Amino acid sequence: MSSYLVFWLRMFQTALTGSKRYYIWLGFLLAICLMGLRSYFYQLNHGLIVTNLSDNVSWGAYIANFTYLVGVAAAAVILVTAAYVYHNKAIHDIVLLGELMAFSALVMCLLFITVDLGRPDRFWHIIPFLGRFNFPNSILAWDVIVLNGYLLLNMYIPGYLLYNMYSKQKAVPKFYMPFVFISIFWAVSIHTVTAFLYSGLGGRPFWNSAILAPRFLVSAFACGPALLILTFTAINHFYKDFKVKEEVFKILKSVLFYTLPLNMFLLFCELFKEFYTDSLHVASAQYLFFGLHGHHMLVPYIWTAICFNTLAMIVFMTKLREKNVLVYVACGLAILGTWTEKGMGLIIPAFIPSVFGDIVEYSPSLHEFWICMAIWSFGVLTYTINSRVCIAILNGNLCIKRKSSNDVHCTNTCEQHQS
Repeated sequence: MSSYLVFWLRMFQTALTGSKRYYIWLGFLLAICLMGLRSYFYQLNHGLIVTNLSDNVSWGAYIANFTYLVGVAAAAVILVTAAYVYHNKAIHDIVLLGELMAFSALVMCLLFITVDLGRPDRFWHIIPFLGRFNFPNSILAWDVIVLNGYLLLNMYIPGYLLYNMYSKQKAVPKFYMPFVFISIFWAVSIHTVTAFLYSGLGGRPFWNSAILAPRFLVSAFACGPALLILTFTAINHFYKDFKVKEEVFKILKSVLFYTLPLNMFLLFCELFKEFYTDSLHVASAQYLFFGLHGHHMLVPYIWTAICFNTLAMIVFMTKLREKNVLVYVACGLAILGTWTEKGMGLIIPAFIPSVFGDIVEYSPSLHEFWICMAIWSFGVLTYTINSRVCIAILNGNLCIKRKSSNDVHCTNTCEQHQS
């Protein structure tokens, strides 16, 4: 049997083997996926009319989640840079877990785009050489390239390194290091191009800002490390034979020390530009932060997000960051606050008021909610399975079998990473 086939079969075996608690977790995620799949089939049969999207507000929860997850994917560059550029040993041991998170986030991004299309069978229109790709004139075409390119990079690099660890072979630097450095610049590009996709729409003044791309990148580095801290903490709790070193948490905390206040500063710059000039284009910001003509659905959400981000900033900028419980709470607040500000707080207000001056408020329908939950659950499921296989290989519990004089056994001396 081919060694590659054996590798895949053993990975599947490892991914589907675990404790009762592990099976309950997988079953819970699959149950949510099935509930969302049911809602998606209903949307597929009846069209986007089952959502609360309309001609006035054509982008909603799907695109909001897509925007947020692009930042999560880009945040993996923090670990990649520390591991491969600065050769930090502690980061080097777990960088593959960060790259696998980027992979899972990109899978979710593509799924959110698919469900937002309404007619996914028309996806071929944006495939090069098959449809009207309109490259390089269309920013959307650039977005297709950078997202799929980054997805391929985060498939190839971990895949190549993990297979070499499994095979007990030394990875050849020329086969992966060039792609590592490309991925560093590519990570910045995916969020920059996404920001350009919004700011380039002249008919939406709320997005017409020169600092939208920097805001996207800073917010990515404000929520990504927080998500990594919680993820690595969960790994340390559930895996007794694999531990993320404390130095990794210190580095991630130091990143949040700078990015959280910088994120708030850029938001303040936007608020100053909007409200101090008091132009006609302030209507969208007015609706978001204070309400407009009696419509104020998003007001409590955006101010709650600002409070969450402020509290998280206080924790990471003071000695409170030395208390683990407060750090976990602050990470949760940073994730929720950034999601609200960068997701629903960025996408929806740009459509209010409409070009005709109408105010049509939007909130996700029940079908949108379950579809979003299903995609998030699928992403978490993907990461759970991938990280389980990755940790097994890093520990040496999953490696190529060597024949000895007595039996076939697997040594536990697989190299952690080859540089």
